[in-house]
Amino acid sequence: MSITHNDRSDGAVRLPSTGMPLALTDRFRRPLRDLRISITDRCNFRCVYCMPKEVFGRDYAFLDRNELLSFEEITRIARVAAAHGVHKIRLTGGEPLLRRGIEELISQLAELRTPEGDRLDIALTTNGSALTVKAAALKAAGLTRVTVSVDSLDDELFQKMNDVRFPVSRVLDGIDAAHEAGLGPIRLNMVVKRGLNDGEIIDMAHRFKGTPYTLRFIEYMDVGNTNGWSLDEVVPSSEVVERINAVFPLEPLGEAVHGETAKRWRYADGSGEIGLISSVTNAFCGTCNRARISTEGRLFTCLFASEGHDLRALLRGGASDDELSAAMASIWGGREDRYSEIRSTLTPELREQRKRIEMSYIGG
Repeated sequence: MSITHNDRSDGAVRLPSTGMPLALTDRFRRPLRDLRISITDRCNFRCVYCMPKEVFGRDYAFLDRNELLSFEEITRIARVAAAHGVHKIRLTGGEPLLRRGIEELISQLAELRTPEGDRLDIALTTNGSALTVKAAALKAAGLTRVTVSVDSLDDELFQKMNDVRFPVSRVLDGIDAAHEAGLGPIRLNMVVKRGLNDGEIIDMAHRFKGTPYTLRFIEYMDVGNTNGWSLDEVVPSSEVVERINAVFPLEPLGEAVHGETAKRWRYADGSGEIGLISSVTNAFCGTCNRARISTEGRLFTCLFASEGHDLRALLRGGASDDELSAAMASIWGGREDRYSEIRSTLTPELREQRKRIEMSYIGG
């Protein structure tokens, strides 16, 4: 299928046979390939690095149901995004499995195709609390795979971090249920915070070495303004590699997909691999191809963005698909975000003054 350029004002490349847009790039020539959609701002955990209980307490005002994008509105955005070159949709939250009827949304997304006729890769990030119940139904609906957050294997510490006394054993059971349902390859995310759970690095590596699961270590990030982030609490990915390599020798791997967030390492004995996501010490802004849709339909071009663009107003204001497409093209075409690259040039005062969207609102 040939692709030609034209002089349409939105700057997109279009397929001659359909006139639909394709292959957007931003001001740094980064393509749009990955769309992360937050489908709820609610979560049943109160993790200290994401939704601390002292902020997100019983009186916290979450969004009303009519403020959330409907499944049809989400699917419409995803369909236009797919025409623009998006190949992967990731559902996030909050905790996405709290959204009632999520299987119906996944079924709708599973019907979408890229301009080449391929199915989209539909993934989901979850805390794992509901996987034992929902894994089989999610797979049947068309979900491709899941990523599960696991920050410790020590039950006391795990419950301290989720701050709702949820036992780690139930999350591990959920991971196994997802594997049995065929929701793989499964990735496990561990946010590492110095002085809190960095003593668990080796135990985590040992537990998941030789399993079907890929463990990924994530540097503690300054997402939002409520988690009390401090650079002193960041454990650099290089230190994580050094610690693991001293016990289980590692070898570096190249990237599996261009623009992926994690640097990959494999165990020298062939018993699997790990990933390192180093937003603080080794920024990957230069290849970032991800956009995010908030729970009520705002398009954000960076995890650390201060403001989003209101797509819900277009959807509910009668905009056509062409108008929605042009809006998304214009937003992405003007994108120049690279916060992680410039973070080190900002003083602590400037970082504090910068308004940042909460991770629970925009998704990880």
